[in-house]
Parts: sequence; C-alpha cells; structure tokens
Amino acid sequence: MTDLMNTRPDIMLSARELFGIDSDLEVPAFSERSDHVPEIDDVYRFNPDVTLAILAGFTRNRRVMVQGLHGTGKSTHIEQVAARLNWPCLRVNLDGHISRLDLVGKDSIVVRDGLQITEFQEGIVPWSLQRPVALIFDEYDAGRPDVMFVIQRILERDGSFTLLDQNRVIHPHPCFRLFATANTLGQGDLSGLYHGTQLLNQAQIDRWNIVAQLDYLSHDEEVKIVLARVPAKADERGRKLIDAMVEVATLTRRGFAAGDLSMLMSPRTVITWAENCEIFRDPALAFRLSFLNKCDEAERPIVAEFYQRCFDQELDESWHHATDGKP
Repeated sequence: MTDLMNTRPDIMLSARELFGIDSDLEVPAFSERSDHVPEIDDVYRFNPDVTLAILAGFTRNRRVMVQGLHGTGKSTHIEQVAARLNWPCLRVNLDGHISRLDLVGKDSIVVRDGLQITEFQEGIVPWSLQRPVALIFDEYDAGRPDVMFVIQRILERDGSFTLLDQNRVIHPHPCFRLFATANTLGQGDLSGLYHGTQLLNQAQIDRWNIVAQLDYLSHDEEVKIVLARVPAKADERGRKLIDAMVEVATLTRRGFAAGDLSMLMSPRTVITWAENCEIFRDPALAFRLSFLNKCDEAERPIVAEFYQRCFDQELDESWHHATDGKP
C-alpha cells in the first residue's frame, strides 16, 4: 500500500482537455493511482460549473459544498473529478450513527507482543488531515450537532486540529482537501422530502468558501445518461422508450415544484426504471414497481396521468389492479 503521507501531486493537467470545460485552469494531479483513488466511470457526465467549483477546491484548497436534490450525482461528481486527478478520496456519510469518537478517535485495546494494551486509534479526521486526501462529508445537513462542531475546527483553510486526549496538535497536509454534499443549505426542509436534515449553524455554513448547486440535467443529457447505464436500450426503439421515460420524470419534477406532488423522479429512479424494464419486459409494470408504488396513494392518479400523456397508454387500469389486490 502506498504511503500517502509522503506523496504529493507531481503533474499538472489541463481542465479544458480533461473535462472539456472552457477554462485555462491547470490542475495539480498525481501521476500514479493509489488504493484510495475512486474508479473512473467512463460514462459519467460532468456539469461544467460544478466541475469548475470542485477543481477550484483541488487547485486552490477551497472548501467546496455541492448542494442539490437527490439523485443529481453530487458525491459521485466529486469522486469522478478526484478519479481523473488520481487524488485519494475518502467519503463519509454523516448519518445518525457517525459519532464524535468516529471522527476524532478513541482508545482501543490492542494486542502487542502477546499483551493487551490500550492504544489511541485515530479517527477519520486526523487520519485524513495528515494525508493528501479529499475528504467528502455526504449528507452534511443530516449531521448531529456534536459531530458538526468537530468538523468546524477544520473548515479554516490552514486550521489545525487538536487531539485533546493526546495533547497533540495536527497541522493539515498541504494537499488535504475538504468537500461536502447536502440536499438543503442548512436552513431545514419544508418540503418533507429530506426528513432528518438539521438546521445548521450559520457560522459554520459561512466557512464554506464555495457552494455549488447541481441541478438535474437537460432532457437530452439525461437520456444519454440512461442509455449509457442501460446499453440494451441503445437501439431506435429503446431510445424512444427512454425519451418518454425522461419526459415522465420531468413532469413529476414540475408537479413537485407546483406543489401537486410530494415526490419526484430523480435520474437515479429513471435508470432503475429502465433496468427494471429489462427484467419485467413491461414499461408500465416496471414503472409501478420503480416509482408509482412509492407515491402517496392520493397522488397516484396524477402520476398515472403523466404516464398516459407520455406513453399514450392508460395506466389507470393497471394502477387500480395494483391497489385493490387483484392480479
């Protein structure tokens, strides 16, 4: 395993050549991959503005938060940029089970020379701080308050981290980078989509240097993504099917924005629907199993109308069958 502590970026890459964005930015990168570098997804499609924001994080050591609705590929976006830079990456989901001790570290009993001794085991934060690692905090707006205050210490660009139990101050590696993804911007969620998100300390939000917003792709781009993920649909008939599926998804998003629906179809759900079409060989059945059955019962007729509009096929009959227990 590569000793990350003694490695640094050793080449410069063109953002224009690597990501096809209109920028003269030269980005530091590693010539060799290590165990912590994500695998490259050749079909991932980059949002130019968000890519530029993430590259600024890597190049200028800016703290970058990517905010957006579910299924837009926020975390994957950061990982795929890191993958192309061969930059080691560590992704941590701030769910309710991540504690302060997980981040900071704790004393553990280990066996040395046949004897049990107590030894301090570094947590996620001190381990990452000492290495050229891009640390990504997923679901940042769902973190517990005690956990968030631990993170606040390292949000300053040159902020040191004090291990009180060890009487030791850790200074960040020059190539340590910090990113986060969030569904909300720390002001709570009134839509009901993201139960469990928290109101965040605004002093902490203020410490993020760059906040990029990742929206859903355009219709044509989303079609290309789904076709890339489900290549069996790459013929003319399949393309027409995927085109109609993406249009259904677009209508659910408009319905959500208008307050008619409490749930919307993300690109992830469209891909799942297309994959399920390969299993069940019936777009209507796959639609019910992939999305319709997740919707509030009172909203299902609206969703069924969207399906009928895009597929020129009634879904009402099969929807009634699905809700009254008939085969």
